[in-house]
Amino acid sequence: MTTHKKYRLGTRGSPLALAQARETRDRLLAAYPDRLKEDDLEIVIIKTTGDQIQDRALSEAGGKGLFVKEIEEKLLSGDIDFAVHSMKDMETALPDGLIIDCILPREDPRDAFISKDGKSLDDLPAGSVVGTSSLRRQAQILNRRPDLEVCLFRGSVETRLRKLEEGQADATLLACAGLNRLEKASVITHPLEKKDMLPAVAQGAIGIEHRAADKDVGALLSAINHDESRLRVTCERAMLAELDGSCRTPIAGHAILREDGRIYLEASLLSPDGTQRFDVSGDSDPSEAKELGARLGRALRDQAGEDFPVFQI
Repeated sequence: MTTHKKYRLGTRGSPLALAQARETRDRLLAAYPDRLKEDDLEIVIIKTTGDQIQDRALSEAGGKGLFVKEIEEKLLSGDIDFAVHSMKDMETALPDGLIIDCILPREDPRDAFISKDGKSLDDLPAGSVVGTSSLRRQAQILNRRPDLEVCLFRGSVETRLRKLEEGQADATLLACAGLNRLEKASVITHPLEKKDMLPAVAQGAIGIEHRAADKDVGALLSAINHDESRLRVTCERAMLAELDGSCRTPIAGHAILREDGRIYLEASLLSPDGTQRFDVSGDSDPSEAKELGARLGRALRDQAGEDFPVFQI
C-alpha cells in the first residue's frame, strides 16, 4: 500500500448510509494509525435510482439493485476506489470485475417492531395497519397475523418514523442494526426474535465492494474484514442465490456459528400474502458454508415447487 495514497469511499447519501461509510472510514483509520489520516479517506455521496423512487415498492420499480447500480458504475469507471453497502441491498450476482471480500462485524440482525402506543405485534387489535416496504416483512406479518393490514412505507428511517408519528400506520418494522447505528434504538418497542420474524439475508452486515483487479485496495480492506460475519453472510447469500432471490420474493435467512464450531442456517420462503410458508434448517462445517446455503436454497425450492407464485414473476 502506498503510504500517502488517498482513497474515495462511495456511498448513498441517507443518514444510515453515511453512518456506515463513517464506520468504515473509522475502522480503516484505527487499523492503519501510522499510514492513514482522515483526509486520506474521502466519502463520496452517489445518488441512486432507489433513493429517488418513493411512491411505490421496489419490487414494482425494478428490485433492490436500484440502490447500487450507480455506485457500481462509479466503481467500474474508477471514480471511486471502493463502495460501502448494506449487504441486504446487494443482488447475489455482482457485475464482472467487482468483488466483495470484506464484511464488517455484523450488527444485531433482528427486526425492530415499533408501535405508536407501545403494543407488541401480538397485541395489535385486528384491523391495525402495519407500514413496511419489505415483502419479507409483509409476508411474515400476514402469516402470523392475517387479521392485520399492511401498507407501503418507503423512505429513510427518519421518514418512516415520521409517517408513523403522523398516523399513516399503527406500527412499522425497521432493522435493529440501522437504528443502533443511528443511535435511535430508544424508538424500538421490542426486537422481534427469529421465531417471530426471520431476518432478511445479510441484515445488519456492511459489505465493502471494490474492483477485483485493485490488489492495493483489497489488501487495505483485509485488515477490517470480520471472518465470522463474512462466513455467515456467504452462507445466507448462497441460499438466496439458489432461489433467484430479490425484493420481489419473500425470503428470509439467518446463519450463526454455534458453540460446537458448526455453522447453522435457518431459511424461509413465503407467498407475498403470507398464506404459504416453507421452512428449512441445517448445519455444516464452516468450510462448507456456501454449500450449506445452496443446499437449503434448493430444499426450499423443492418444497415449494416450480409452480409456486414467486417463481413465476
